[in-house]
Amino acid sequence: MRINKATIDQHNEAHLKTHQQKLAYISGQLSEVEAVIQKLMDFNVAIPSWALGTGGTRFARFSGAGEPATLQDKMEDVGLLHALNKSSGAISLHIPWDIPDDYKSIQKLAADLDLKFDAVNSNTFQDQKGQLQSYKFGSLQHTNKAVRQQAIQHNIEVIQHGTALGSKALTVWLSDGSCFPGQLNFRKAFQNTLEGLQEIYAALPSDWKIFIEYKAFEPNFYSTTVGDWGQSLLYANKLGPQAFTLVDLGHHLPNANIEQIVALLLMEKKLAGFHFNDSKYGDDDLTVGSIKPYQLFLIFNELVEGMDARGMNHAKDLGWMIDASHNVKDPLEDLIQSVEAIMISYAQALLVDRNKLNEAQENNDVVAAQEILQNRFRTDIRALVAEARLRSNGALDPLSFYRTQQIRSQLIKQRGNTIATGL
Repeated sequence: MRINKATIDQHNEAHLKTHQQKLAYISGQLSEVEAVIQKLMDFNVAIPSWALGTGGTRFARFSGAGEPATLQDKMEDVGLLHALNKSSGAISLHIPWDIPDDYKSIQKLAADLDLKFDAVNSNTFQDQKGQLQSYKFGSLQHTNKAVRQQAIQHNIEVIQHGTALGSKALTVWLSDGSCFPGQLNFRKAFQNTLEGLQEIYAALPSDWKIFIEYKAFEPNFYSTTVGDWGQSLLYANKLGPQAFTLVDLGHHLPNANIEQIVALLLMEKKLAGFHFNDSKYGDDDLTVGSIKPYQLFLIFNELVEGMDARGMNHAKDLGWMIDASHNVKDPLEDLIQSVEAIMISYAQALLVDRNKLNEAQENNDVVAAQEILQNRFRTDIRALVAEARLRSNGALDPLSFYRTQQIRSQLIKQRGNTIATGL
């Protein structure tokens, strides 16, 4: 479904007076407000196609209704989100779940919805109907060369699909690993994986990037072949200048210092970007900022500092994407909340007084450094994020709009009890 701009305007009119009061208050407390609002307007977060349906656990999936049953439906849902928040102007496809039947019609729909195609994602973590070789014991790491070749060819086909749609990056996440000691020769698994990635890398167009994602555990619980940022960086360095490490916030062991990882990858010019989510214990795929909002802010603090140090464009030089698929929320409400959390943390990081923080760090003034960051984190800057949406013709309060307009009910009426594909 499409959102009528007049309906958004009516929503904004009802909230405008309160918003203007909040904006005037925070603008009086801060400097460089206009520059921050412009950066927020420029910033976009890609929505993955698989996050538009209700996810599940190893035990069950409690699907909702009115979920997107086709690629076109998924794009319509992302277009709906983008119409509300003006910060979700890209969709990330997962192959083979999202192979277009007609590239031209899909490109036209994307243009109509003001969407671009972000990184395309390959899938060698599950067997597909009619697949000749099984990935039960891995894909690129597999002892059987035929399995490895199948996985390589799949990734090359994903690149071809992405090229036809205008994407510029391939994300590779491997579930490869082992469940028990002795099951796997670690050195051979690494070498097999590297050789497979090298063949995939050779098929990249010259203006593409390959993002190598890592994960500490699951579905294999003894070892994973790309288990942490060091292993991903090792692959990326061996592959070449078009290869980068992708950070998924949930793919770390508890209490990992993700902000330090980010800083070092930026320093080494090997940070691809992010899969945003949140977690309490492991890869929980929870709403961004729902568990560790301070950590999210600290990560953005390092991102802003590191990107500015290199003269990078915040909006274009890294990949920004949500990666979540939870099982108890309306997926669109979850995504609205996640994008909002990202924009808030980004805005807070933009407003950190770098000169004072650098001075405190150089003088080893630990208390001052802590106060600078915590004071900024505790500053309510939501009015700036809302103002960026308003100036971009989005909704002042996307979640309120979604609920008052009963969008999910409208989708159910339009689609019926459909369940999202691919999950």
